[in-house]
Amino acid sequence: MNTGMQNLVILTGIVIKAEPIGEYDKRIVLLTKERGKISAFARGARKPGNRLMASTNPFSFGQFQVYVGRNTYTLSDAEISNYFDALRHDFTGAYYGMYFLEIADYYTRENNDETGMLKLLYQSLRALAASNFENRLVRCIFELKAVMINGEFPGLEARDTLLATTVYTIDYIMNTSVEKLFSFQVKTEILQELEVYSKHICKSVMDKNFKSLEILENIDEFVYNKTQ
Repeated sequence: MNTGMQNLVILTGIVIKAEPIGEYDKRIVLLTKERGKISAFARGARKPGNRLMASTNPFSFGQFQVYVGRNTYTLSDAEISNYFDALRHDFTGAYYGMYFLEIADYYTRENNDETGMLKLLYQSLRALAASNFENRLVRCIFELKAVMINGEFPGLEARDTLLATTVYTIDYIMNTSVEKLFSFQVKTEILQELEVYSKHICKSVMDKNFKSLEILENIDEFVYNKTQ
């Protein structure tokens, strides 16, 4: 592969997946502002002390320098502005975050304009990392907005069966910019309706079983039973 300077590009994005390759390398999947979702090889990233070790972990957000080959990208360097360390030390929050990463991976494509999904993912992870926001509400907002961004939101077909405040909340999620989404709380009965509605929508439009969601729902069930 020719790695001349003319092939070096700088991309803003987030690591949504990482897996080991060989003895010391990694293959990462980046969701980027400039090129949508791409895969890149990070050579030596699993060697102790390697400068790419931390920056190739999931949740790492920043600028990534990559060499562009004919069919591959190779990571050269990275400047990370947010590792979302709070999620790395929060077992439940981490699984919410990994679920969001899985949805982003499911929906996005290379060379597509994925700016909307990248913004949603970043702001949702920030909300998860904040201690003053309910993770279950973050999940509902993320799911519904992700479906809408990808043009699959069917509309409020169940309007007649929902509380008026729930309908208002869904409308707000659909029509508010991502930057302003995580600025409200809801009462318990509204959150419960949102969860049921969002789960129904996701099952109807996403043809995939998400591994992290299975674990997350087991965690939520355990916590719920423990508090009863």
